[in-house]
Amino acid sequence: MHEDSTAVGIVNSAIARLRAGDEGAREELLRIASARLHRLASHILRSFPGVARWEQTDDVFQNASLRLLQSLKHVDIQDAAHFYRLAATQIRRECLDLCRRYQGPEGVGANHATWAPSQDASQREQGFQAIESSLDPARLAEWSDLHRKIESLPDEEREIVALLWYGGLSHEAAAEALKTSTKTVQRRWRSARLRLFEELNGKLPDASLT
Repeated sequence: MHEDSTAVGIVNSAIARLRAGDEGAREELLRIASARLHRLASHILRSFPGVARWEQTDDVFQNASLRLLQSLKHVDIQDAAHFYRLAATQIRRECLDLCRRYQGPEGVGANHATWAPSQDASQREQGFQAIESSLDPARLAEWSDLHRKIESLPDEEREIVALLWYGGLSHEAAAEALKTSTKTVQRRWRSARLRLFEELNGKLPDASLT
């Protein structure tokens, strides 16, 4: 679900209050970002049934929220676009940490063992099934690569991904936040998606980027 331009106005208003010394505005900015943080955390965890065994959406959401809250305490937010970029950075870092936690030979997925659902008691006595099979390491790698590639996009394209994909803004709201035209937003969005598609060899783990 995309946020309309009203959200940008609310964010800019909260930023103005924060810059004027209203500490309550910081909590409002966190609340504004919370819905998108929660939706994205839920979306990512649904992609990995094995990860969801240990991580709950609220846990991932809380970690990303804490990152954002700390950033809001130390960064002088300039405007809505700056705020959404900052929120996207914290979401991306939490997503990368989550992928690293379960990916590779040292990850939880590779070192945790569980009973296969089809095994009876006699089979269970003989061994375990690595949970890595339910984590799908290849898909974890795709998600991890996606976030890293987004970090390496040119500034304008990375900003568009921050607003549209991480931030959940509509094209119109993003244009308002950037003080540019909707056509410019659409052009940068197409360019960013094409670049990601090519650099990831057509393996985009999220359909909304295709």
